[in-house]
Amino acid sequence: MAPIGLAFAVLDTLHGSRTELGVVLAARSLPQAAFILVGGIIADRLPRHAVMVWSNMLSMATQGTVAGLLLAGHARLWQLLVLGAVNGVSSAFFFPASQGIVPQTVPSTMIQQANALLRLALNTTNVLGAALGGILVAATSPGWAIAIDAGSFAAAALFTSVMRLPAVVREQAANFLRELGEGWDAFRSRAWLWSIVIQFSFLNAAFVGAIQVLGPVQSKAHFGGAGAWGAILACESAGLILGGIVMLRARPQRMLLLATFATLVLALPLALLAPPAPAAAVAAAAFVSGFGLEVFAVCWDTTMQQQIAGHMLSRVYAYDALGSICLVPIGLAVIGPLADAAGTSATLYGAAGLIVAATLPVFAVRDVRELRRT
Repeated sequence: MAPIGLAFAVLDTLHGSRTELGVVLAARSLPQAAFILVGGIIADRLPRHAVMVWSNMLSMATQGTVAGLLLAGHARLWQLLVLGAVNGVSSAFFFPASQGIVPQTVPSTMIQQANALLRLALNTTNVLGAALGGILVAATSPGWAIAIDAGSFAAAALFTSVMRLPAVVREQAANFLRELGEGWDAFRSRAWLWSIVIQFSFLNAAFVGAIQVLGPVQSKAHFGGAGAWGAILACESAGLILGGIVMLRARPQRMLLLATFATLVLALPLALLAPPAPAAAVAAAAFVSGFGLEVFAVCWDTTMQQQIAGHMLSRVYAYDALGSICLVPIGLAVIGPLADAAGTSATLYGAAGLIVAATLPVFAVRDVRELRRT
């Protein structure tokens, strides 16, 4: 619900422009990128579920404050910028811990099924959340969608707090810079890892900027607003669910090769948003892109968790996340001005083309083509 609530809080409640929406979203992404390496080291030092609990509590506080300001009618753009930045810091600590926790909770032979099941649960709630969020924003106000989001973080903190995990064996002489260097050595020594991360630096900047900024703008102008956009995002999540169901049983041997092919379909919804095509066609493309994204995500997480030693997994995930999101704040900040200068349709076509252009060189990497599951 929260992305829909925030988008239409800026566009409708605060009467902001698409450029201002991009800046608000970038305010969250920039601190996330800045602190993600610190989050990875902390997640390898401390019990990962404890890191997740405190991150959830901070996210609950920031989202609850945003909701309160919106519902009271006192929200200002600068407040959303500040609270979004704090929320980004929280996410920087949560992500490496949550990714590193999977091999601690299931046998090594069940990692792919665990990743698929975990994401299946996540994406099922995304279908309901996107659809309900669109209806809720259209019928009431964006503040209520963000208030429910704040409550969800409280529930997440409660559930995560009762986890019991085996201890991670660590060297006594470890220090911050040494740990940072160990993670970097593990990252740069694997061509498949850094090449796909470079791909996603550009892919995420194009896709996230286009979907989160220009998607709601096109929906407001051509499809009727929040309700239609919520339905489109729900279709994307339905594709994610189907992808998760397939990956519960599929056993691809060359997981990275399949994953790279799957990312090409992310260009489809952007290309159809450009004219724009009818909302039903955009929704169908969103479904296909969701399916492809889920295939990639399960293959990627399983490869990471099979190939990277558990004691440094969160640090390597942090480098992965840093590279993958480092250009997202730029994409969010510039896509509004680009659309103002070149037109929304041209900007969306350009974003779709950038996704394809960033993906094709990855097929030239030998490890991507040949690395097999263990």
